[in-house]
Amino acid sequence: MSVQTTDYAASEIRSPASFFANRVFIYGALVFWAFICLFPIYWTITTSFKTAVDVTQGHLIPFVDFRPDWKGWRSLGLSPDAIFRTSTVRDEFIKRFMNSVITSVGASSLAIVIGSLAAYGLTRYRYHFAWFKNEDISFFFLSQLILPPVVLALPFLVLYREVGMLDTRIGLILLYTLMVLPIVIWIMRDQFNSIPVELEEAALVDGLSIWGAFFRIVMPIALPGMVAAFILAMVLCWNEYFFAALLTSTDAKTIPVMVASQTGSQGINWWSMAALATAAITPLAVIGIALERYLIMGMTAGAVK
Repeated sequence: MSVQTTDYAASEIRSPASFFANRVFIYGALVFWAFICLFPIYWTITTSFKTAVDVTQGHLIPFVDFRPDWKGWRSLGLSPDAIFRTSTVRDEFIKRFMNSVITSVGASSLAIVIGSLAAYGLTRYRYHFAWFKNEDISFFFLSQLILPPVVLALPFLVLYREVGMLDTRIGLILLYTLMVLPIVIWIMRDQFNSIPVELEEAALVDGLSIWGAFFRIVMPIALPGMVAAFILAMVLCWNEYFFAALLTSTDAKTIPVMVASQTGSQGINWWSMAALATAAITPLAVIGIALERYLIMGMTAGAVK
C-alpha cells in the first residue's frame, strides 16, 4: 500500500513537467506549421523587393542577405519614385484590378442572394420531383463541383460567342456565380438548419409574412454564415484563372491573367510577378482580417445545436 502511494506521489510530482513538455511540443508543432503555411507569402513579398541577382542567388532575409529594392514595384509604376508619374503599366494594373473587384464582388453578391434563397427553401420546405427529394437536390448542387472546368470550356466559349458576352465583365460575373453557387448553397443550408423553426413560427403568429420572418428574424441570425460564404466565394472568384484567360482578351482581363502574363520567352520576371501577386493578395488579407470574427462564427455555426 505504501509502495502504491509512493508511486502515485511520484507521478503527481512529474505531472507538471510532463504537462509543460506536452504544451511545448504542441505549440512548437503549431508554430512550425504556421511557418510552413506563411512562408510562401513571406517569400512572395520579399521577392517583390529583390533584384535579378538576389532572386537567382536565393537571398531570403532583407537587410541581411540583400538590400531591398523597388524594382518589382517600379515595373508596375507603383514605387514611391514612380507613383506620381504617368505609367501605362500602372493604368493597365488598375484596370485589371478593378475588373477583378467588380467580377468577384458582383458574382459573390449574386451567389449569396440566390444561394441563400435556395438553401432556405431546402431547409424549410419539402420538395419531391420524381425520385428527387431535398437531400438529393442538395447533393446535386454539390456534385457540380466534381465536373472539371475544362469540360465546360468549349460549350461556354461557343455560347458566349453567340450571345456576344466574350470579353465582358457581366459574362465573368454570371459564370463565376454558377461556379461558387453550390458552395454557397451548402454553407447556407447548414446555417439555416441551425436556426430553430420555432422562431419563424412565432414571427408568423405575430403577424409577419414569410418574407418578413426571413428578412427580420432569419437573416440577422444567419448573417455570420452569409459573410463567411461571401468571403469564400470572393476568394474563389478572385483567384480564378482558367475561364478568365479563356473568355477574355483585352477589356475584361483580371489580375490572375495579368500575373501569368509576366512569363515570356526570355524568362520570368520574378520581381514583377511577386509585386503583382502581393498587390493581388493584399485586399483579400485585409478583408479576411477585418471580417475574421464573422468568418469564425459562420464556419462554426451549426456545429453545436
